[in-house]
Amino acid sequence: MLNRSLLLISFLAVFALTFARAAEKPKLTLDDFFNYVDILSVSISPDGNSVVINTERADWVQNIFRRDLWLYRDDGHGGGALTQLTQSGDNTKPQWSPDGRWIAFLSERKSNQAVDTSGDDHKEDAVAQLDLIPLAGGEPFPVTQGDEEVHSFSWSPNSRTLYFATRTPWTKTQKDAYTKEWKDVLQYRAAERGDMIFSMDVGDAIARRATEGTKPDGDSESDSDATPGSHALAITPWRVHELEASPDGSKLAFVTTSVSEREEKVEEFEIYSVFLANASPDRPPLQLTHNQAVEQDLHWAKDSKHIFFEVQYGSVEGKYKDTQTRLYWVDADTSEIRRWAADFEGAIGPYMLTSDGGVLATGQLGTEVQTYSQPGVSAPFSQQSGRPGTYAKLAAAQHSQRLAFVHSAIEEPKEVYLADSRDALQSARPITSFNQLFTERDLPKAKPYRWTADDGTTIEGMLMYPPGKFEARHLPMFVFPHGGPDDFDGNHFEADWYVWDRLAATQGWLVFEPNYRGSTGYGDKFLAGIVPENVSRPGKDILEGVDALVKDGTADPDHLTVGGYSYGGYMANWLITQTTRFKAAVTGGGAVENVANWGNDDTTFDDAYFLGGFPWDVPKRYQDEAAIYQMNKVRTPTHIVSGADDIRVAVAEAYLLDHALHALGVPSTLLIFPGEGHELDKNPWHGKIKVREELKWLEKYGGITPAH
Repeated sequence: MLNRSLLLISFLAVFALTFARAAEKPKLTLDDFFNYVDILSVSISPDGNSVVINTERADWVQNIFRRDLWLYRDDGHGGGALTQLTQSGDNTKPQWSPDGRWIAFLSERKSNQAVDTSGDDHKEDAVAQLDLIPLAGGEPFPVTQGDEEVHSFSWSPNSRTLYFATRTPWTKTQKDAYTKEWKDVLQYRAAERGDMIFSMDVGDAIARRATEGTKPDGDSESDSDATPGSHALAITPWRVHELEASPDGSKLAFVTTSVSEREEKVEEFEIYSVFLANASPDRPPLQLTHNQAVEQDLHWAKDSKHIFFEVQYGSVEGKYKDTQTRLYWVDADTSEIRRWAADFEGAIGPYMLTSDGGVLATGQLGTEVQTYSQPGVSAPFSQQSGRPGTYAKLAAAQHSQRLAFVHSAIEEPKEVYLADSRDALQSARPITSFNQLFTERDLPKAKPYRWTADDGTTIEGMLMYPPGKFEARHLPMFVFPHGGPDDFDGNHFEADWYVWDRLAATQGWLVFEPNYRGSTGYGDKFLAGIVPENVSRPGKDILEGVDALVKDGTADPDHLTVGGYSYGGYMANWLITQTTRFKAAVTGGGAVENVANWGNDDTTFDDAYFLGGFPWDVPKRYQDEAAIYQMNKVRTPTHIVSGADDIRVAVAEAYLLDHALHALGVPSTLLIFPGEGHELDKNPWHGKIKVREELKWLEKYGGITPAH
């Protein structure tokens, strides 16, 4: 009897072990990771029964990122079907027509580029044009044409007209004269020209499509790049960043950016309106805002009197200063501005208008991004009941209570969800499974971590543990500060060349992601704590976090590494000058000095704000907050990357860092990605190679064997 019992116990143990092994999920690989699908936008139909989704994924054969549109149709019985709507791989910014019959979107097409006066000698051959696709079925077709790309567009409320903005078109005579005088010389600033806003009758566009190819191509000296059949409404010396028609159809509102898209003068970023009844290029648009803010995310209120907008950089209230993202509206008649969610301590995210005239918005507090509602400008900004994690890409139906959104969490990759109302967020159902592969992998777990800075301020960050080692102790640690600096790490899911914490954790690193001073979600005072010590103050916050993790036994002090990109690269560059404890560093897109970086950067007024003035105002601070002047302290082997065409942080900063380390005899390597700007968004192989080599560098010099 005893032998039978022992035999049974042994059999059950073997069975349990076999079952457990069968149930084990494989670890995340480099190939898995870079097949992640990002969701660029979500737009729900006016009746709430269909959702158009814009995705981005790597195409490893064509060496591009594919940007496609998908259409989800609800079947009315708790399910639905998802189909790919476009195939060209270069489609973005879909908008439903108010009657729900059409989807307009931007599609990149080849251009003749007869003459380029932009000052960009790497200008792409493809330009964005406006296309239409009927919901009833059929192929997409172009609405606009020519060498000038469409910068922004909007539907009229009756769905009969499309409004769009391009750079002010030139005639063939003008282009020929420019080429004759300037040849291939690029006039920086001098040749810039602003935008023109046009209207296009949708019926006429459809009729022209039917007769396409039956008329000879125009080639007269007076022919311009303006789309045939379009009507000019207004002109501006700036680029039209966003454009929207009022619900009553009487006005257009638009917000501008600089022609070059460089953020050099805050005055170039303002909101304007155009009265359609007497619109003319000879009649200047009405300027509604006059402030030190960068306005964005424009939407008319349902009363056609107010225009909602957000401000992430600058100030509506006075002199330029950065705050967390705020929500406002401006009276289109009086230009009076009022702030929404004025008592909210965190950062306001994307928002949408509700049927009661209020707003539903995402709001970030600490490491969570939840949804909040506010029925009126003076009403409370109240949190909705939802799931932990991060809500994004909110979209509301015009004639239904339904809404669509993106949700993610540490162990839940991004997917699109559909809710029957804003009160039913917890019961929303997923309508995509783009990233199902990640749910089939053994993903790292993470949790918030808090410590106290030298001045008594509480700092928070995230700790991401290797799979199977959640809350283990004495772990090798990779310090991975986020970029921005006005950003944060929290309860969300990211997987790309920029945020690769999950891959580092899978290789055995405890990944420490500090929300240093300058991060969002902790109040405006905390955000402003980076001024004017733009690297030394956050640097102290990070190193004090490292000290706390070593002291409490979480991190192994003999196996510490550091890395980051963009502002995370700034911090990595600075931190290796402040301590020799890091065994390896990986950095990219980050400056090591401040003067040339101010001159090259496309966000220069923000740079000057962080340092408390221009280079000639505070020269000592520009030196004190620069890693290059303390480079003689560095002993950490450092891996460096940069996009060859980076404007945000010029490639010269990477060469400067590598040259300094080489002169000092510190092991270093530098990878330059051709054709890439700051975002590394041209060729997916570049980002994959970047992270592959960074992981190898951490392994080589960090002194650990990757987990398998």
